Amino acid sequence: MPSSQAPISSSELANLWMTYQEKTMILLMLEHFIEHADDDEIQLLQEYYIKTVENIDKMKNIFQQEGAVLPIAFSEGDVHKGVPKLFDYLFDIVYLHMMTKVEMSLFALYTGMSYRKDIEEFFIQLTKESQKMNSQTTQFLLGKGILVRPPLVSMPKEVTFVKDKHYLGGLNPLGETRSLNTVEVSLIHHAIETNLVGMQLMIGFAQVASDEEVKQYLTKGINLSKKIEIELGEFLRQSFIEPPASHAGKATASKTAPFSDKIMLYNTSLLSSFGLGSNAIGSAFSLRSDLPFKMAILAKDIYSFAREGAKIMLKNGWLEEPPQIEDRKQLTK
Repeated sequence: MPSSQAPISSSELANLWMTYQEKTMILLMLEHFIEHADDDEIQLLQEYYIKTVENIDKMKNIFQQEGAVLPIAFSEGDVHKGVPKLFDYLFDIVYLHMMTKVEMSLFALYTGMSYRKDIEEFFIQLTKESQKMNSQTTQFLLGKGILVRPPLVSMPKEVTFVKDKHYLGGLNPLGETRSLNTVEVSLIHHAIETNLVGMQLMIGFAQVASDEEVKQYLTKGINLSKKIEIELGEFLRQSFIEPPASHAGKATASKTAPFSDKIMLYNTSLLSSFGLGSNAIGSAFSLRSDLPFKMAILAKDIYSFAREGAKIMLKNGWLEEPPQIEDRKQLTK
C-alpha cells in the first residue's frame, strides 16, 4: 500500500467485510446454477460469475494490504457439486435479478460511506456492475414473458395538489378508502415481487435442509412470505389491481442439498434485511396511513424472523463476527 494512502476507516472496513460475505455467497450459488444452466441462461450467469471472482480477489488484496485477517465467509465446502438442480425454469436468472436489486442498494449506500478514493471507486464499480446485470436480467426475463410489469396508468394531464385533509388518512372526499397513488403502487409491487422470489427460494431450501431446526425455520419463512403477499396484495386488489404473480423458478422435487445449511440461512437473512429496508422505504413514502401501519406490523414480523435465524446461526457456530472496535473501556480499569 502506498505510504500516502490513508488507512481504511471503520465504515470502509465494515462494508468491505459485508461485501465479502455476500460476494462469496453469491459465487457459490452461481456455481450450482451454471452447472445446470441451459444455453440461453449460461452467458449471463458466467459473466457475473467472472466479475464476482475478480471482485473477491480485489477485496482479498485490500485485506492483505491493510494487514487484516481474511474473513471466513463461504467456501467450496458450502456448495455440493454433481447433485440434481434444486430450482427449475429460469429461477437462476430470476434469482440473479433479485440479488442485483439487493446489491444496487447496498453498493450505492457503501459508496456514500467511503472516503478513501480507491474504496469509493471500488464500490462505484460494483454499483455499475450490479446495475448492468440487473438491466440485462430484466430484459431477458421480459423477453421470456416471465417478469410481470407494474400496472399501466393514464398519464396525468394537469398538476394537482392535495386539498382534502382526509387524503393522508387514506380516504377520498366521499369518505371511502381512496385508490392508491402510483408511488404507493410501485412500492407494493416491488415488495411483492421480491417476496415471491424469496418464498420460492425458501421452499427449495426447506426441502433439502439437513438440520431439523433449520428446516422448521425456513418453513416459517415460507408462511411469513405468503402472509406478506396476501396482506400487501389486498391493498392492490382494493384498487382493482392484480398483484404480480411468479411464473418461473419453482423448486424441483430434489431432496439433495446443493448448499450447506449455513449458506441457506445467510441467504435468507440477507433477504430478510432487504425486506426490512424495503418496508421502511414503503412506509416513508406512502401518504395513506393504513399502508405504513400495515408495513410496520409486517416489519416487526420480519425482524423477529431475522433474529430467530441469527440465533440459529449463532447456535451452530455459523455467525461470523464483524471486525470490532477496540474496547477502550478496558483502558480505564
